[in-house]
Amino acid sequence: MSKRIICKNASLGYEDGVVTENLNFTVNSGDYLCILGENGSGKSTLIKALLGLRPPVSGEIKWEEFSAREIGYLPQQTPVQRDFPASVREIVLSGCLARCGLRPFYNKADRKLAEDNMKQLHIENLADRCYRELSGGQQQRVLLARALCATSEMLLLDEPVTGLDPKAQNDLYELIASLNRKGITIIMVSHDIGSSLKYASHILHIAKKQLFFGTVNEYINSKTGRDFIETEGGFNV
Repeated sequence: MSKRIICKNASLGYEDGVVTENLNFTVNSGDYLCILGENGSGKSTLIKALLGLRPPVSGEIKWEEFSAREIGYLPQQTPVQRDFPASVREIVLSGCLARCGLRPFYNKADRKLAEDNMKQLHIENLADRCYRELSGGQQQRVLLARALCATSEMLLLDEPVTGLDPKAQNDLYELIASLNRKGITIIMVSHDIGSSLKYASHILHIAKKQLFFGTVNEYINSKTGRDFIETEGGFNV
């Protein structure tokens, strides 16, 4: 059964006011959606709403055939998280916690899932290494493997290449694209307009005055897209 998120006439915000309003978009199984927009436009608030952590002020967000808890989430890292003193295997395994329920231990299936996801992301040789000793690109692969232990359906990635060198950025983008080709739905918050246009199937652009949702080609040919691309320096599209 196809799984999807439907956002209909949603306004998002906090007790002291609305951050963004009139959001209308749909994410279908297999989509690769990039969320673009200026700082302060409401992208972080939307992440919380998609994860079921903050309900819309008005309108609705529906998860069809699955729940918000089945979204694997890769947040932006803080300096404290980058220095976390645990092994790669322990961090990847922690993605199985939601599957454990009241069971106070990891079972054989959990451990196999963690090993399979480390192999899929080519970090099995790092399993016994301390996380804080790894490069930024390696750390992001570890966190991606952890998110895949939480779900095999949909990943929500918040600026996953921030702080990485160009080669590590490109490697991670290619890895995410390969997961999408295997059928995993990708929702990515990004400031990287060039890579968004290269890899995404759909664009959601959030701005205070202009909202856009559609395919990449539709975005490139829209006023919102043309204005934003020009502001960001222009790209060969």
